[in-house]
Amino acid sequence: MTRRLFSALLLSFALLLAATPARADKDAVQFASNIVIPEGQSVHDAVCFFCSVNAKGNIDHDVVVFFGNVHIAHESRHDVVVFFGTVRAEDDSAIGHDVVNFFGSVHLGENVTVGNDLVVMFGGLHAADTANIQGSRVAQPPWIFWTPLLILCLIIVVVVREVRAAQRRRYLAAYGYPPVPPQPPTPPAQ
Repeated sequence: MTRRLFSALLLSFALLLAATPARADKDAVQFASNIVIPEGQSVHDAVCFFCSVNAKGNIDHDVVVFFGNVHIAHESRHDVVVFFGTVRAEDDSAIGHDVVNFFGSVHLGENVTVGNDLVVMFGGLHAADTANIQGSRVAQPPWIFWTPLLILCLIIVVVVREVRAAQRRRYLAAYGYPPVPPQPPTPPAQ
């Protein structure tokens, strides 16, 4: 059973590493390989898993990144969605619709335009004063997520520690303390 499971995992890992990038009519989809859009060129959608998108050219539609960063130097005409990464929009760049970031940060340079809403959940927002966000701006700092999680973890640690201490006390009450080994004799003083 274990050998079969190990073989299946090994085969899955080999197929994952050998996966070729998917392309569909000017879409850029990558897994563990960065997407770079040179200046003067464009792509329709950019989707990236465990990698980053560096757009010096235009993105005609959406950008979706998991565990990576997005850098926009010119224009993204629709949504930018990032999970566990950073969105950086350079000075005078534009994002057509929404910017959504979970567990990461958003950096907006001078004169950056966001056409709709900006949502940063459990991360940081650093926007220049001249950044123009035409919709709602929602930014939840990371401590709102991490503080309750840390308190919950501490409660679990205390409960586990107390349960183990109670079990230890019950064991010692039932079986007594183990015998103390004899002390070695002290050598005579000369």
